[in-house]
Amino acid sequence: MSQTISVSSRGSVPATFVAAYSAVTLAQITNALPGALNGTFAVEFQTSGAGLTWIAGMFMMGIVVFELSWGLLGDLFGRKKLLYAGAGLSVLGSVVAATATTTGMMIAAQAIGGIGAGILFPISLSMLAAITPDHRARAKAIATWAGFLSLGAVISPLLAGFTAQFFTVPGATASQPNAFSGWRVAYLAAAVIAVIVFLVSLRAKDSAAAKGRALDLPGQITLALGLIAVLFATVQAVDAGFGAIEVVASYVVGGILLTAFVIIEMRTEQPLIHLSLFKNSAYSITGIVAVTGMFAFLAICYSTSVAVGGLALAEAWKVGVLFVFIQGPAFVLIPVVGWLIHHVAPRWALTGGFAFMAVSGFWLSTFTLGTPEAFGGTAWTAFIPPLLLLGIGFALTVGSITAVAINTVQPQHIGMASATTNLLRDLGFALGPVIGSAIAFGVGASAFAAPLNRILGGTGLPADAVAGLAHVPPLGYLSGWDGVVGQASGEAAAAGASGQAVDGMTQALASVQQQIQGVAGTSLGEGFHVVYLVAAIAATVSALLTVFISSKSAAPAPAAAAAPAETTTSEPAI
Repeated sequence: MSQTISVSSRGSVPATFVAAYSAVTLAQITNALPGALNGTFAVEFQTSGAGLTWIAGMFMMGIVVFELSWGLLGDLFGRKKLLYAGAGLSVLGSVVAATATTTGMMIAAQAIGGIGAGILFPISLSMLAAITPDHRARAKAIATWAGFLSLGAVISPLLAGFTAQFFTVPGATASQPNAFSGWRVAYLAAAVIAVIVFLVSLRAKDSAAAKGRALDLPGQITLALGLIAVLFATVQAVDAGFGAIEVVASYVVGGILLTAFVIIEMRTEQPLIHLSLFKNSAYSITGIVAVTGMFAFLAICYSTSVAVGGLALAEAWKVGVLFVFIQGPAFVLIPVVGWLIHHVAPRWALTGGFAFMAVSGFWLSTFTLGTPEAFGGTAWTAFIPPLLLLGIGFALTVGSITAVAINTVQPQHIGMASATTNLLRDLGFALGPVIGSAIAFGVGASAFAAPLNRILGGTGLPADAVAGLAHVPPLGYLSGWDGVVGQASGEAAAAGASGQAVDGMTQALASVQQQIQGVAGTSLGEGFHVVYLVAAIAATVSALLTVFISSKSAAPAPAAAAAPAETTTSEPAI
């Protein structure tokens, strides 16, 4: 699909390059910040499993549900306007995150920031494509853009770990919350970068490509609401279980909406997604591995963040260092991956990358999880080798997926194929923490039930108190002990228990605190073991599926670098 791109005579070309490169760096910094901070958030906000999942997954939801529309809106109304909006939302989302005092505020911040980043990723790339009509110059600009995206992924965990380590002001006593949590400075820094992006954008050239373009509003609404309903159901299942009424209802609503989306796309003249693309078996396989492979990657990342930072209680800077080993290879190996894609069939890079991820997942599943290093848990440095393999696997696959996809379709469908593949890849990113949480906290709760009842049964607590405490998930005992005890005491007092009886209950629980928290940690560790195994299996299946992509359809195509500007690219919220 060729497009006539109009570029404004006003503005500066150098400023456009700076605006685009800084915008994608900003988007990826905010995208990756939670990766090193999930464990910190669990303690800071005393959140439930579902709450932690919302924090981890909401950013990617903000990207995924509107991903196919931002580029189109930029074509219709001008890309600078969208760049302003993306920078502005990034400022707002970062400030809300920096000042968040509850799980709900942090989730809202992630939603705002995710929408902002979802705008910046495709619009910054489209602006570069508009001012580089020469194919060679465009290929160089896109490669540089990808480099700045990877740079943001490297900066983010270092920024999170550094600020958490050096700007935190502890409470007056060890049992009191921090007087100031240093990780907030990381979000303030992101807000400052967003302001700079906005100011630089004022000098950039505007561009548009409105001819022949129209917004598929019914398709966008049904796709967005359908994805939101399905992801909402999966997140709610973390705490409520898959049999809960709201979970089942949300799955039903999501299924109906996504079915409606398919019907709409089959009948509209200008669909968001050309479903005919999936008649091509090679493209269909690429779409499947885009979801399953990137699910495996983010599931491993999320599990590592919670297991090391939340369960093993490692300092945030250590988690940040681990994530540098995950994200660093994507930056360092840019020339290597580029050479492989253009000189070797990119499907082999895809196969090798997923194989690396599978080895990483199987390796990590052998570690002792859920116990601090001082009490016999796995040392944080032991995570470095398998996570480096994960990072190498990600570096080999994240760009190769799009390269393979666009080489399996006709030239006029390259833009749509690329955008659709990126949507599926980002959906995989969003599913990583969502499904990973559902597995980890579900398995953890099952493993926790019997030993918890045994411990509580030996305290002499009333049967109704034991029954109430038995329903508290393991993460609640780890991140919100005082809240659990306070709620149990309050319920006992409301039921007519004397003050002496309430005090006795509090003392009885205090006597078994270490036992309960120890079992809670090891139970969740079992859950994350399962997540690592599931992710490893998903990566293995992805590697095997890529073998069935014909070498002819996945041959290198140098001209693909000049794909239409509707192509979008993004990396995960870890």
